[in-house]
Amino acid sequence: MSTEQLQFSEYLNSFKDTLKSVFYQRDNIEQFIQKRGFPALVLRDIMAKNPLSVGIPEEYGGRGVKMKECLGMMDAASYESLPLSLTFGINIALFLEPVGKYGSEEAKKSVFNRFLTQQNMGGLMITEPDFGSDALGMQTSCERQGSNYHVKGTKHWQGLTGLADYWLITSRNKTAKGDLARDIDFFVCDVQQPNQQIIVEEYYNNLGLYPIPYGKNKVDVIIPEQYKLQPVSSGLNLMMDLLHRSRYQFPGMGMGFIRRMLDDAIEHCKTRIVSGKPLIKLDQVQHQINKIQSAFTVCSAMCSRSAEYAGVEKNLGADAIEANSMKAYVTDLMQSSAQILTQLKGANGYKAESVSSRGIIDSRPFRIFEGSNDMLYTQISEMVTKLMVRKKELNLSSFLKGFNLTEKVSEQFKGLIDFTIDPKVVQRKSVDLGKILSRIVSANMVVSMAEKGFRNDLITNSIENLKQEVSMLVSSYQFQTNIATIEDYKESSTWLDIV
Repeated sequence: MSTEQLQFSEYLNSFKDTLKSVFYQRDNIEQFIQKRGFPALVLRDIMAKNPLSVGIPEEYGGRGVKMKECLGMMDAASYESLPLSLTFGINIALFLEPVGKYGSEEAKKSVFNRFLTQQNMGGLMITEPDFGSDALGMQTSCERQGSNYHVKGTKHWQGLTGLADYWLITSRNKTAKGDLARDIDFFVCDVQQPNQQIIVEEYYNNLGLYPIPYGKNKVDVIIPEQYKLQPVSSGLNLMMDLLHRSRYQFPGMGMGFIRRMLDDAIEHCKTRIVSGKPLIKLDQVQHQINKIQSAFTVCSAMCSRSAEYAGVEKNLGADAIEANSMKAYVTDLMQSSAQILTQLKGANGYKAESVSSRGIIDSRPFRIFEGSNDMLYTQISEMVTKLMVRKKELNLSSFLKGFNLTEKVSEQFKGLIDFTIDPKVVQRKSVDLGKILSRIVSANMVVSMAEKGFRNDLITNSIENLKQEVSMLVSSYQFQTNIATIEDYKESSTWLDIV
């Protein structure tokens, strides 16, 4: 192990000790996790370890923005608290990394110094009340006024609403005619400065993720030109680079969470005695635990891939297929792992303070924010289909054999995917195809991780689970149905009238 690795290992272990201290000795996480916000002393002790330093370049006093370390910090946090890990994810992936890559020297010096010395935090404002996933339709505007920009609009569902010291705000330039340009501009807003305060119009009563405040924000600020991010090509490319890198880091948040679900499932089923023998001896119980174990292996493979590939030095604007596959599939795995653990724990799993029921609620929005999973699966399907049409190869097995994200495992899945796709399928079929592709892309990562020496029995079990899942998805994809919603369904549909 290198000195650098040892240093991070020691740093991470010290951070884990701090989490155990604040969550189980100084306070009781099972009690305060059901309340809004982290207790002040708990957050103070956590931030005193400077966990966000992993997202700050070395020349500014940070640990160097090494993707392995960023993922490792989120992993450690999510084992104990998914909201804490998401807080780190928001700060690192959605604020510090883009500021470090695209910000001016003046902005970087100021921001990074306050993060390191004053435990400041930052978030990202994209979503608007009338333009959720349609980011390109945003109405927040910016106008140049001398050496400043006037940024005005309304944003909502920003994690850390009312809590962040900095915001990365997206807007569109207002033209001389009063129209809004197509490209996106990014501004670093410092709420501690005059004319840069963000007005919180409403705090949302969000279900789950209680420690993180969400709400509706009124933006009407004056920001110096030095605090405008400078894209290499366009603001749209900057946004895709930012969002894709964030999606590559979702496995970091998922890693500790899934491992916690797995550890608790094994421990409970080994100690829970039913009809004179441990619960874990039951075949169906082992089948369910194996699903969580497969999720653990897949997520490990994703982390390994992201650590090696998704560093800030790369532009990930064109990596939508892999980024979307990671985000959508790992968040599905997080939700299913929590559901399985809750079922295995029976009545005890339904207690509000249970890590499993809390996990169901806290992991559910991960399948919605930063692009809902159905939308991302549709995009994966559409992008791959375009590549297939361009290559004039519509047999899925044949195409994936030569596709760089699936070439290592295409033969293993050949018997399941040896069929011709229809480029003009209905959207529900696109979602199915996107799911199929995401699982095979993930299997490719698992095989790549196996080549580095990861435990073989976990690899084998995971590939078998992935094959079973793909088999079920292919059946759904090929099942022909014309089912449509019957909007005016109430006539002749009351069961009491026919009995």
